[in-house]
Amino acid sequence: MTSAPDPHPARPAPATALPRLIATDLDGTLLRDDKSVSDRTIAALAAAEEAGVEVFFVTGRPARWMDVVSDHVHGHGLAICANGAAVVDLHADGKLIEVRPLPRGTALDVVEALRAAAPGTSFAVELTTGIHYEPAYPPFHLDPGATVATAEKLLQEPTPGAGAPVIKLLAHHTDLAPDAFLTLARATAGERASITRSSPTALLEISGPGVSKASTLAQCCAERGISPAEVVAFGDMPNDVEMLSWAGTSYAMGNAHPDVIAAASGRTVANNEDGVAVVIERILAGGL
Repeated sequence: MTSAPDPHPARPAPATALPRLIATDLDGTLLRDDKSVSDRTIAALAAAEEAGVEVFFVTGRPARWMDVVSDHVHGHGLAICANGAAVVDLHADGKLIEVRPLPRGTALDVVEALRAAAPGTSFAVELTTGIHYEPAYPPFHLDPGATVATAEKLLQEPTPGAGAPVIKLLAHHTDLAPDAFLTLARATAGERASITRSSPTALLEISGPGVSKASTLAQCCAERGISPAEVVAFGDMPNDVEMLSWAGTSYAMGNAHPDVIAAASGRTVANNEDGVAVVIERILAGGL
């Protein structure tokens, strides 16, 4: 006697839905310590785009330092730079699509406050046209055409940069510990501007009020109808904390700052071990 067919046959478990967007920091996250993008990471980024997942690079770098990844952005070609102060088109040689500036008057207020709270602080002013700095500011990646003067003079209109928007104020201290300097600056001037850091040294990055990687990424996602739950984000330093908290799924790198580990919903291996690629491969294989 043949048994009747099961009216409720077992169905295979549905595949995990892919995220709609991957947002990744660069230095200490996507990039290895030598600032290269590994072959494995290049392949993972391309596979994500091929699967219909948008990839956004979200970095503290200015647009002019994006050549290291400009060949690896597909589709839209957009990147979020300067901790959310600029959206650029890497397919158009870093053309500025949107700027969220730091008002010069606000920057002057922050300079005054930090000079009083942390004597010995030196400053640089990042404009859409390039960086300018004080004589005592350490020579990290300074442009040959930069103006050297006090921050107060650099922030005066119309020089330098012929009135170009300020996208970031940088503050450096030689003696304070990085996290202590950040805590002091936020207590002193955090109501005037967004203050964060991504360097292993006591170097702060100061943006306009409300400007962050998270707020600009949220805006870009809203324009695409993408919710936080559909975003996977990666980061390693305090300037990534808000973005990792905002994204539905987020990963701290194995080399991440403790605040980043606390903010993220997951953790991957270090940047030198291709931690971003490891997660992307797993996502594309059907699991977060």
